[in-house]
Amino acid sequence: MKQFVLDFQKKNASGKRKHNIPDKKGRGIRNMAVFTFWQFWTVISVAWIGIRAYFDIKDHKVDWLRELKLLTVYICIVVIMRIVYFPWHLENGKIGTLVFDAGQILPFRLNLIPVVHLFDIYEGWQRNLFGNIAMFIPVGLAWPFCFKKLDSVGKVVLAGFCYSLMIELSQLLFYDRGTDVDDLITNTSGVLIGALIYFGISRIICKK
Repeated sequence: MKQFVLDFQKKNASGKRKHNIPDKKGRGIRNMAVFTFWQFWTVISVAWIGIRAYFDIKDHKVDWLRELKLLTVYICIVVIMRIVYFPWHLENGKIGTLVFDAGQILPFRLNLIPVVHLFDIYEGWQRNLFGNIAMFIPVGLAWPFCFKKLDSVGKVVLAGFCYSLMIELSQLLFYDRGTDVDDLITNTSGVLIGALIYFGISRIICKK
């Protein structure tokens, strides 16, 4: 995703990218929206509570132990959302915003050529490369821990791949984000590492 972020910064500095905002006389169409992290967090939390309440009502009981286990999945979702969609560095002590601008969605900032930019050296490349792997390791640990159907490394990796793909595709809607096949590779690698650790520990415990 780094090449798209750098490209955006250059264009923004030159003044070529502008939001579609009405002029002083109110003419034009405002087709942009600014989202804060806390707004995203509220939506995710409300959706999570609603989904869990639905299944608890359906089962006619609340399994508090399972709800505690599922909190690991919730935490993974929130942390990944924070890292992926919002600026890493704080702005005036606050988390930066995510901007949706319908007028700047096209052309898509999209890289479908794998590995070409994966090992590029640039400012913050270590955080991008190893951070993409590290933030998905908990997914490989939490998902098989919570979902019995994910009973093999292959199933966990496939689920993690689909989750990462959904995230990458969603970034196409935001002009200051980019969709990169390398991110998909590194994210899925993180899931694989987490799954190998989880099932490795599980086998050791079972042998005992």
